[in-house]
Amino acid sequence: MFPQSVFPDTAKVDSQGELVLGGCRASDLADEYGTPVYVLDEETLRARCRSFIDEFRKLHPATHVSYACKAYINPALARLFEEEGMGFDVVSGGELALAINSQVSLDEVYFHGNNKTPQELSEALENNIGWVVVDSFYEMDLLDRLAGEAGKTQDILIRVSPGIDPHTHVYTTTGILDSKFGFSIQTGDAANAVRMGLAAKNLNLRGLHFHLGSPIFELEPYRAAVDLVLRFAAEFREEGLELQRFSPGGGFAIGYTRDQEPPPVSAYAEAIVSTMTATCQDLKMDLPSLVIEPGRAIIGPAGVAIYRIGAIKDVPGVRKFVSVDGGMGDNIRPALYQAQYEVVAAGKANWEPEEKVTIAGKYCESGDLLATDVMLPKLESGDLLAIPAAGAYCPSMASNYNMNPRPPMVLVKDGKSRLIRRRESYQDLMHCDVV
Repeated sequence: MFPQSVFPDTAKVDSQGELVLGGCRASDLADEYGTPVYVLDEETLRARCRSFIDEFRKLHPATHVSYACKAYINPALARLFEEEGMGFDVVSGGELALAINSQVSLDEVYFHGNNKTPQELSEALENNIGWVVVDSFYEMDLLDRLAGEAGKTQDILIRVSPGIDPHTHVYTTTGILDSKFGFSIQTGDAANAVRMGLAAKNLNLRGLHFHLGSPIFELEPYRAAVDLVLRFAAEFREEGLELQRFSPGGGFAIGYTRDQEPPPVSAYAEAIVSTMTATCQDLKMDLPSLVIEPGRAIIGPAGVAIYRIGAIKDVPGVRKFVSVDGGMGDNIRPALYQAQYEVVAAGKANWEPEEKVTIAGKYCESGDLLATDVMLPKLESGDLLAIPAAGAYCPSMASNYNMNPRPPMVLVKDGKSRLIRRRESYQDLMHCDVV
């Protein structure tokens, strides 16, 4: 049975059993753009943006939704997200430069990161971005000095670590004590950071931020952390902290396999806003504006990676390897996080599964496996495979390992496709080399 829940909203199987995305047949996209190729469904992208904005603002009108660029960003997508009313969460000078060059508004840009460089902070100040989320004492002092030299006052949030485990992968858990991110509330660093921020001459401390990790399938960690951080903030009212903005970050989950059922956006909104409202009422605090930062939850479900099968190796009594023309260079998550994905034979999407196979990549690593022991129809060299939920972190973490060019990206809508990133050439791979 076709796993509709993990594919884009417009995905369907036609009468010939072929996968269709945004009205475009998978085989036509593969023929026109080659494989591997990332396909993004525009209708799904826009619907996910609207869902976060609508569901949170329904409960708290003063909500700002910022797209987490680390999931993946490029100029065409930046303009699309701005059209939908999104701000931007950037984590590097490169992401900031892309936002600037895409000519999106910088008023709702939030600059994150545990070790921003002097150059990156100077670029943020020069371009008058809205917000810097301060992550260390070093950064607080550096930003205060740079802002003073530039004759500016920079609005900031302080990132605190609430010490709450969201029960996700150890590599993507960020809100616990043992983390490189944020000022720990438990150790007293967060209190010292708040006082330092209030005293800084060239910084305007307007709120607090935290991020628990991702992907988070549970709602209780959000409730616990929102309550804890708000109560922490209330301790500093008499010292001058006016909590104007409050951010629980992102981390909202998506389904990667048919048996995963993440909470709907409305459930995340209810858990966060109801807790914020109740705690602020209990503390007799004014409700701050809310900032949320979905990334994976916007672009992940919209993306599908399409590969073509090459070599097939059957090891009797062990396993059958089906090799594709991509792999860990365009999707590192299975090797890095042991992530699991659905796999669909794009030209046989409604055929009954017949055999257990392992989908191997073309990279020179034994761990380059996109999916292990999955049931698929009888496959042949030349067949196309589609892996859904590939929009987030697959393209942004892609590499040129083994000197392989990175795949192109195509936006589909209403039966038409548009190239928004071309395939890299061999010349691109050598462009920065100096002989």
